[in-house]
Amino acid sequence: MRIRTTKTKSKATAVQVVRYEQGRTIILKHLGSSSDPDEITQFKEAARDWIINFTHQQTFLTKEPTFEPLLSKYRYLGIRYNFLYEVLNQTFRLFSFDRLDNRLLLDLALIRIVEPASKLRSQKLLSELFGISYDLTFIYKGLKNIALLKDRVEESLIDFARKNLGFDFTFVLYDVTTLYFESFTDDELRKCGFSKDNKINQPQVIIGLLVGKDGFPLSFNIFPGNKFEGHTLIPTLTALKDRYRITSLTVVADAAMLSKENIQAIKKARLSYIVGARPGYLTPDTVTSISQQLQYSEGKTLRIPTANGFLICDFSSKRYLKDKSDTEKQLVKAQKVVNGELNPKRYKFLTARKDKFTINEKLLDRTKLLWGIKGYLTDLSLPDQLIIDRYHDLWQVEKSFRMVKSDLLMRPVYHFRQAAIEAHILICVMSLAVAKFMELKTGKSIRVLMETLKKITDARVLNPVSGEEIFWRVEIPEEVKLILKGLGLTY
Repeated sequence: MRIRTTKTKSKATAVQVVRYEQGRTIILKHLGSSSDPDEITQFKEAARDWIINFTHQQTFLTKEPTFEPLLSKYRYLGIRYNFLYEVLNQTFRLFSFDRLDNRLLLDLALIRIVEPASKLRSQKLLSELFGISYDLTFIYKGLKNIALLKDRVEESLIDFARKNLGFDFTFVLYDVTTLYFESFTDDELRKCGFSKDNKINQPQVIIGLLVGKDGFPLSFNIFPGNKFEGHTLIPTLTALKDRYRITSLTVVADAAMLSKENIQAIKKARLSYIVGARPGYLTPDTVTSISQQLQYSEGKTLRIPTANGFLICDFSSKRYLKDKSDTEKQLVKAQKVVNGELNPKRYKFLTARKDKFTINEKLLDRTKLLWGIKGYLTDLSLPDQLIIDRYHDLWQVEKSFRMVKSDLLMRPVYHFRQAAIEAHILICVMSLAVAKFMELKTGKSIRVLMETLKKITDARVLNPVSGEEIFWRVEIPEEVKLILKGLGLTY
């Protein structure tokens, strides 16, 4: 692009932005005409501003000797992170989140990825980093409408996973976590219960999360804080099955989800399962038989038919050392209680008779037989090692929970109305999905990605002549271009 001056019929000087292409002059912008040298200078400066805004490129010195360096004519207003906002917006569009037609939801999910904070702090960050202004009352009132979008968000997540991550419902991972509130007053949803955050006296809610084998979130449900976690599995699975007309699905869950009722319900729904088993509840003869057949051999497996499916057991020397260490620590505490050195508590391996404590030798012997042995229950006839590998994928759910709690600061929750609580969790799950996708595609943590993308800043400068605010962007380095390429974004 070039700035061209040409004479008009009235002998005035016209200032234009032009491009030369195949011997032709293409006029891109006409800034104005004048015979006054000062006005012509203003038109030329306005032309430079137009080129900078159009191309995101700028020059600090002009080739024309009559011009002073551009920086001396502009007033610096600060910086913005428009590039970061544009990249995240493009990523959100990959999920079709723009079709939700709720800009507030997208901006709140976006800013939680950049810097998770309260709604008040998020309002300030959106303004300071991106120049986006929201009235705080509008944000809080908008949470009710956001909560209503849960089903549409889940549809977008599952559709995205199918198209981009190879998801097909063959295996889904399920686990629960708790979110506590900065309050000591409960209600129908916020209840005190078993807290995974060690907040015994504070009300909480339970979140059941379904993810793919790579930890990508697919669906979630919210339950009262005092609900037994094993009772959250079936409502989540049946709702998903009915909604998407699933005919084949295997759920992988930990031992807390294991119950005869759950297994019967899964079978009734014609679904499959891989859940953690509890060999410690087996009869002494069965435990002895399992131990003798595995023979403390690394990686050896054993399959036993049961009324609830196949019990698969395997041995790990690493697990053996951990189990042995845990038992010895518990036994030391139990012995101190027997010796009167510790107050009686619910220590393992203790038997109480008439206020006298002794070591439960039978329980201790059974525990030793199970050192290094892990059990899995399934109705599938797949190879033992494949069943074990699929169960071990559960760490992906735990990783997603850590990510949403630590990196995205899902907890504690300061909302009290149910719609606001549901909106807050929905925002966090959306942020988790986008952050997880960015991590999977780039191999970098979301914090590293945010720090890298924030290096691309836009200087805000004011042209005192035209009163126009323009942005000067730093050059995009190769490191950032590789991130964009990994995400499938063009820029």
